[in-house]
Amino acid sequence: MPTTDPYLFRASSDLPYFSSDGEKYLALTPLRDLRKSRPLRVLSEEDFAFWQTYGYVVVRQAVPAAAAARLLDFAWDFQGLDPARPDTWYQDRPFRTDLDRELHVYGFVEAYQHQLIWDSRQSQRVYDAFADVWDCAELWVTLDRLNLNPPNVRNRDRALIAPTERGFDIELHWDVDSTLGVLPQRVQGLIALNDTGPEEGGFQCDPELFRQFDRWKTTQPEDRDPIRPQVDRELMPVVRPRLRAGDLLIWNGMLAHGVARNTSASGVRAVQYLSMMPALESHQELRQSRIDSWRHLSTPDWNGTLVGDMDKHESLRYGPAELNALGRKLLGLDSWADQEPVRTNGDRACAVSV
Repeated sequence: MPTTDPYLFRASSDLPYFSSDGEKYLALTPLRDLRKSRPLRVLSEEDFAFWQTYGYVVVRQAVPAAAAARLLDFAWDFQGLDPARPDTWYQDRPFRTDLDRELHVYGFVEAYQHQLIWDSRQSQRVYDAFADVWDCAELWVTLDRLNLNPPNVRNRDRALIAPTERGFDIELHWDVDSTLGVLPQRVQGLIALNDTGPEEGGFQCDPELFRQFDRWKTTQPEDRDPIRPQVDRELMPVVRPRLRAGDLLIWNGMLAHGVARNTSASGVRAVQYLSMMPALESHQELRQSRIDSWRHLSTPDWNGTLVGDMDKHESLRYGPAELNALGRKLLGLDSWADQEPVRTNGDRACAVSV
């Protein structure tokens, strides 16, 4: 999906959210300062306060543990790996690019449109949690993938990826430019597919840095790294929320986060990446791209690291997922207004003026 459009599209919500790409949004009020105008659906008042203070929240059993287990079984099967035979986890394989090799090391599973993946996306409880944090009902779900990360050894050893001093760091980073004067609003999420122990790695974050960000940035040099924080981990410790199968973790894009390496002997960390954003129904190119990806099982083009499976693309394995009424709206197939969005530029706004 091209991201060079100089215009922002207004989301189909009462609250004024604007975006050009359906990932990062401009808003009058940052999410951490948002005053709720609608009753909470899933989160408690304490949950919402924690979310705004520390940048993340865990929704227990957002999907049934049995549903998470079925999706975990699918992840093993899709990659041709046997959960009972660790030798299959590290089979030699050719890589198309350096990116392919890095994605293998990190454990990404290039499936995006399977029915089980959509079952999580169109779960009412999952949707309600994202509606709580955005304070709006008109959302689209991200077309994202799975992760199955066995112990990081052999051809999944992170040492195979050359370290860098600046920029992206899998263990702790922001996914937005933290040096911008007006910070974009972004929400990300994942569903745990199994219980994850401390040695199995997984999501980690720096909630104290999120809480103190405005004060912390005033002490940093002008040329600081915009996406990799340099922090005193004694004062701002990195924590690893404990997740069980079916739990949903939602985090703010300004929460420095990453994925800890799997140092266990034989454990596996598995998740489904899933988030929701205010729907950009007037962005017809983006909307059609999403529908086409679902209908034809083409690789979603919103993220350049989504590359499709190198052995057998999912479009050759199964057909389109069946969507319920909520899923059709979360995809963009049906409008939240129960009518086709206006096909004019009337909902576009110049990014500079906004």
